[in-house]
Amino acid sequence: MTEPKVLVVGDTITDIIVMPEGPMVRGSDRRAIIRSKPGGSAANHAVWLGRLGMDVTFVSRVAAVDLDKTGAYFASRNVDARLAADTELPSGVLISIVDSDGERSFLTDRGANLNLSAADLPTSLLDRVKLLVVSGYCLFTEGPRAAVSALLREARERKIATAVDPASVGFLREVGPESFLKWTQGTGTIFANLDEALELTGSVDINLQMQTLGRFYDRVVLKRGVAGAAVGGRKGVALSMPAPLSDVIDTTGAGDAFAAAFLSSELKGQPLEACLKAGIAAGSEAVATIGGQPG
Repeated sequence: MTEPKVLVVGDTITDIIVMPEGPMVRGSDRRAIIRSKPGGSAANHAVWLGRLGMDVTFVSRVAAVDLDKTGAYFASRNVDARLAADTELPSGVLISIVDSDGERSFLTDRGANLNLSAADLPTSLLDRVKLLVVSGYCLFTEGPRAAVSALLREARERKIATAVDPASVGFLREVGPESFLKWTQGTGTIFANLDEALELTGSVDINLQMQTLGRFYDRVVLKRGVAGAAVGGRKGVALSMPAPLSDVIDTTGAGDAFAAAFLSSELKGQPLEACLKAGIAAGSEAVATIGGQPG
């Protein structure tokens, strides 16, 4: 394999996906479909990029007992995983409760991901990399934030393209939009969904969202779910495209699939319209299956 063109940094998580047949019955049973799937926003990005033929390196942290198994999984998905072994915490686990229209609510134990450190992210990882993709989860706790922020600064100094995905509107609310914008200002591209864009800008108007976020990032990509997606910046919306009608089973990882396909197309020299179309197609494919990674 040639040297990687994309470096992805963030969480490795096991998703426990719960799809109840109806509303929860407090204190009693409810039939449900329950599946265990590989997940984590950054891991989803990496696996989709590998599936799309990109040379991708993924950096994360897992429990030492899971190191070999997790590394083998990523290798089988064409991802060069540089996993740090944690002897203190278990690997991350997330419970995703999916309602009848495919929307999700989460309970997250980030586990070993909380110990991501500067030692896990040497600047040599950036050698010959064309794009650094960072998951917002890395920024919501102090230790990982310091390590990832240093890597982002080094990437910008080397003129390497950078992208960030807020990843969690719940954690974004906890730290506050002002903090997140301060930590990530100067990143080349932000990929935000509808809830994240509202939280970061205080507006539901897509043009105003673009203009506001464009003060902090060179490019703004808004993932709008069933409404499709849009690209723009300081001057507002530059291009918008609808999503095709599709059956929604589980929206887990749809935004990650979108971002991976968008960036993959761009790195392959495709025009903006083709990148947006590829992202929407990947997102539509993702919602048709259970879990955040391609089968």
